Amino acid sequence: MSAETVLPAPLVALAAEIGRYLQQQQQVLACAESCTGGLVASALTAIAGSSAWFSCGWVTYANAAKTRQLHVPEALLDEQGAVSEAVARAMAEGALRQADADVALAISGIAGPGGGTAQKPVGTVCFAWARKAAATRSETCHFAGGRDAVRLAAALHALQGVRVA
Repeated sequence: MSAETVLPAPLVALAAEIGRYLQQQQQVLACAESCTGGLVASALTAIAGSSAWFSCGWVTYANAAKTRQLHVPEALLDEQGAVSEAVARAMAEGALRQADADVALAISGIAGPGGGTAQKPVGTVCFAWARKAAATRSETCHFAGGRDAVRLAAALHALQGVRVA
């Protein structure tokens, strides 16, 4: 079974492009995912030779996993909620430290169909990109569509952000 039959072709193509970019920069990537459930890591590892530029990834769906695996402070989760730029930044910075990578991305959001609120509706996704010796960048996006569409849009957006992190 080829990667294209399991993963959307645009995601695999972007993962390959990001892999070439990381290899040219002689950098290694790590990722911390929540609502995407490992979709980014799956796309990256679908590329032959990705071990040269992809270190590892975490799927920290539960808040306890974010705290235990990525050292996201419980107080931050309580104050801001898992779907927040502050938590995404802490996830990316935790992944960067834990993996000893050059760059790390993080994704936390509400893919749906439930779980949304008036303040954070379904489709709200927070991102962060951390680099060694640089300020962590974060942003929040709102994606339309069902669960699969939100997860795919989030994975694509996270990978696109690696180049400008």
